Amino acid sequence: MLEYSQALLLITTGLVVVSTIAYLGAFFAARMSRAAAVPAGGTGGSVVVGTGDGERTVEVTGGVQRAPIKRFTVTWWAAKSTQLALLLLTGSLIARTIATGHAPFSNHYEFAICFAWGMMLAQVVFEWRYRVRTVSIIVLPVILAMLIYASTLSYQPSPLMPALQNSPLLTLHVFTASLGYGAAVVSFAAAVMYLLAPHVRWRGWPRQEVLDDLAYRATVVTFPMLTLMLILGALWGNVAWGRYWGWDPKETAALVTWLIYGAYLHARVTRGWRGNRAAWLLILGFAAVLFTYLGNLFFGGLHSYA
Repeated sequence: MLEYSQALLLITTGLVVVSTIAYLGAFFAARMSRAAAVPAGGTGGSVVVGTGDGERTVEVTGGVQRAPIKRFTVTWWAAKSTQLALLLLTGSLIARTIATGHAPFSNHYEFAICFAWGMMLAQVVFEWRYRVRTVSIIVLPVILAMLIYASTLSYQPSPLMPALQNSPLLTLHVFTASLGYGAAVVSFAAAVMYLLAPHVRWRGWPRQEVLDDLAYRATVVTFPMLTLMLILGALWGNVAWGRYWGWDPKETAALVTWLIYGAYLHARVTRGWRGNRAAWLLILGFAAVLFTYLGNLFFGGLHSYA
């Protein structure tokens, strides 16, 4: 089964490459087309959503709007390729679980795959829900980088260390982390595109208020998932190491990450934060997510296996 898992992972990586190229190709094709019907950036009025040959214009009345997408276009096939990649990656994780006898949350390689799965799930769900496909040009390369990084690690399973043998708590802890981190990449992509919007006049580039709203909605998913991750991690830590919290480098980084997203939501709700400051805060939040994932490689600690 381990070989099936690796084969599915390899096909998944290939599909993500195809999707990324298709989305970028559609955008470059749109850029080469005649002048945009609606300029990117700015606020209010109508907005073009979708990409290239699949774009639509809808009215913005205070939130992200859904719009029908033309079928059998390049971007439509790119979206289907991403959805298929998600199914295959899910199959890869299931096959690995069967092969190893435990959920794939026990080492750096497995969490890299789960991280990629969470990002891919968030991309598919948000794209289906809001039809803002443009963020794919940022989200998919991040997913691809994570899959390539995973391919550089050993996929061979090893016996579980004692701290990882509380399977239910560990599974829930890492599962919520994957969902939270996955949604975070959508808010990151929307924030980056928000900052670039005034400088881009490509057809299909969503307006700033759409990106701002999308980033907020993704963060509304990220924050509670990170909260659950911390609570479950504390419970697991008490079972595994006899304490709920120990200021381990990964624990501290996770707390800082949670505080950043909490500060964003607090500032937005109570202070009405919008615009560049909010976008930069979300970019900082995703940098903290990456540091939380990779930092223990440099700083060690009890989480050094992951």
